[in-house]
Amino acid sequence: MPQASSHTASKRVISAAPETLPTSMPLHTAVLIGRFQPLHNGHMALLHAALERARQVVVVLGSAWQAPNPKNPFSWEERAQMLRDALSKEDAERVQCVPVRDYYNEPLWVNAVRDAVQAHVPEGASVALVGHFKDSSSSYLARFPGWELISLPRLGQFDATPLRDIFLGEGSASSEAMDAALGKLSTHMPESTLAFLRHWAHTPLYVRLQKEWHMLQAYKEAWAKAPYAPLFVTVDALLRCHAKGQGHVLLIQRGHAPGVGLWALPGGFLEQRDSLWQSCVRELREETCSSISEADLLAAVQAVQVFDHPDRSLRGRTITHVHYLDLGMQPALPPVQGADDAALARWVPIADLAQMEGDFFEDHFQILCQFLPITLIHGEQPARQVA
Repeated sequence: MPQASSHTASKRVISAAPETLPTSMPLHTAVLIGRFQPLHNGHMALLHAALERARQVVVVLGSAWQAPNPKNPFSWEERAQMLRDALSKEDAERVQCVPVRDYYNEPLWVNAVRDAVQAHVPEGASVALVGHFKDSSSSYLARFPGWELISLPRLGQFDATPLRDIFLGEGSASSEAMDAALGKLSTHMPESTLAFLRHWAHTPLYVRLQKEWHMLQAYKEAWAKAPYAPLFVTVDALLRCHAKGQGHVLLIQRGHAPGVGLWALPGGFLEQRDSLWQSCVRELREETCSSISEADLLAAVQAVQVFDHPDRSLRGRTITHVHYLDLGMQPALPPVQGADDAALARWVPIADLAQMEGDFFEDHFQILCQFLPITLIHGEQPARQVA
């Protein structure tokens, strides 16, 4: 979820131990927001508290329609299934799950959450947001004026990050190692979630993500002795061209972890002796074998925009400078070929990008949406019950 301040003005806040709160509050809808990667007992405690206080609960499943990665391995449908399996039939009938994508833009995300919830709430009905202020990642709780805030204490020492580390880091060596890893998780999550993880560990996706998890751990360990937390500077080229009767954008398919096989903009890290522009041109040529002259590229520059959301990359704090270039109308698409870090380079029709949303690396789909006319095909509020 986006970073936000802890300011709570203009919001009624109820903060108390669960046993001191009335269990028959005149509340229509309680909202619980999270990624649930995976569902654990802390989530369940909040969910049961919400069910005790409202006629219905709307669970907002964040990071929807995003390519799987070690931080977000499970689809929103799989997480809805975890919730469904962990609840009684009676409770499940009172819960609605709504997926919301990551926008890497807090105002857009807040509006999407509000719209997704309101689609399930009658006009004028009371709404409360249920949660607890764990750390800076919980500051989103203060971003919904007009919704009552039920701020609960931390209900147990549960955190999904170390649970994923055990599942991806310790369970990959053998079936015995997986049994041992799941044994460590058994006191932290419902039995139904454990059963889901046991089954999911036999999928090809688990094998890919556990390899990526190990790669990212090694990456972070290499920087562990730096005197300050590293800050990485990168460049990306968003190259647009109109040919064959429609607009296209140049993409590469990543050849290495993280994000092997995912689509991305051509780009890479800023070199020590390069300017941002020089790095952009170099990466474009190295990864796509583009022969477009630098003069023509420079003439095509429309904008340079910085994307710096703190959570945009699992490798660490990574700030990228996207160079948006438009070649305009051309008789044919310039030839390209994947090379260096790119397994493939391809001109993709802009009209095809929306259906590829779940196959993009990091926030590159959101970057494309910033510059190009992309109509999202996934709604934010499908009428799907947990039951």
